[in-house]
Amino acid sequence: MQPPGSGSVVGREVKALSPAQARALLHAARGARNEALYVLALHTGLRQGELLGLKWADVDLAGETGRLFVRRSLKKVEGGLAFGPPKNAASRRGVPLNRTASSALRDHRRRQNEERLRAPGGAWGDHDLVFPNRAGHPTDHNNLYRREYLPLLARAGLAGEGFTFHALRHAFATALFLRKEHPKKVQALMGHSSIAQTMDTYSHLLEDIGGDAVGGLDEAFG
Repeated sequence: MQPPGSGSVVGREVKALSPAQARALLHAARGARNEALYVLALHTGLRQGELLGLKWADVDLAGETGRLFVRRSLKKVEGGLAFGPPKNAASRRGVPLNRTASSALRDHRRRQNEERLRAPGGAWGDHDLVFPNRAGHPTDHNNLYRREYLPLLARAGLAGEGFTFHALRHAFATALFLRKEHPKKVQALMGHSSIAQTMDTYSHLLEDIGGDAVGGLDEAFG
């Protein structure tokens, strides 16, 4: 069973946060324990399971910006949680980090190190996770969704708008398309299995990409 907010949307129009709504959500998350998780969701487009499966060994913060590598996903299984491969072969990918995401991760790592030091001896389950629970163990998808994400939406004034966690991923893709990024680039960053999936999911955003395709032929062949 899929956790809340992680369902497939292929074949129907996606619901994504607008830039103003995304800014409101990030403002509401400022100073929160998992602020960086929401920054990364909006600035990298990672799926919820990919974020929760991310380890510090997958993150390179050298230089002004950095890069992360999606190598696993945390999944709900019968009896609990388990790490598994990403959704498909294309989902095993490298993702560039901009300055905002890199800065958020650096701050998050510093706060996490302080949290680890405050934990009673032996109480921190050190799995090298970027976004563990308060005991250092994998974070349950449902707990994150109900205890953190829904209250965050409420603080941002977005409660009742129907924004699943997946809406953050769609906000990332939508922002790329509105910047006229090529669909193949968006496919690679999203980890979609095929360009057809990208085109089907975001077809409503593709009408203006490339402008007047045939109009330019007047000059080219005239």
